[in-house]
Amino acid sequence: MKLYFDTAYLGKCYWNEPAGKLVRDLAQQADGLYSSAICIAEMACLAHRKVREGPTTATDARVRRDLFLEDVNNGVIVAVPVTERLLRRVEATTRALPASCFLRTFDALHLVTAADEGFTEVWTNDRHMLAAAPHFGLVGRSV
Repeated sequence: MKLYFDTAYLGKCYWNEPAGKLVRDLAQQADGLYSSAICIAEMACLAHRKVREGPTTATDARVRRDLFLEDVNNGVIVAVPVTERLLRRVEATTRALPASCFLRTFDALHLVTAADEGFTEVWTNDRHMLAAAPHFGLVGRSV
């Protein structure tokens, strides 16, 4: 089974975070992990935040960043390229959203990417992304 993880869920694979063990167990059962290529930038910022806020050292963050990039480079995580077509799909899809739908840019890009890749569900713990998923034809899942 192939799974689409947003960056929050990918982060749980490399950092000790709440529900991290459950997410890692889920990832180990998958035949493939997919995410938008924006996860590369988001994971870098996540590591930076972990150092800035103090739960980790710069050395530890560097090790975890390198492990993540190694997994991307080796295809353990498929980083789906961001294309103009996907960006235009975000633009078109958001036109039809109800005003009450709270949606951040990268969450919309994750949702469009998952739908475009043929996924029917996305895995995240982001409550806004979970709520927005049906507007993109997806089921939002969380452990």
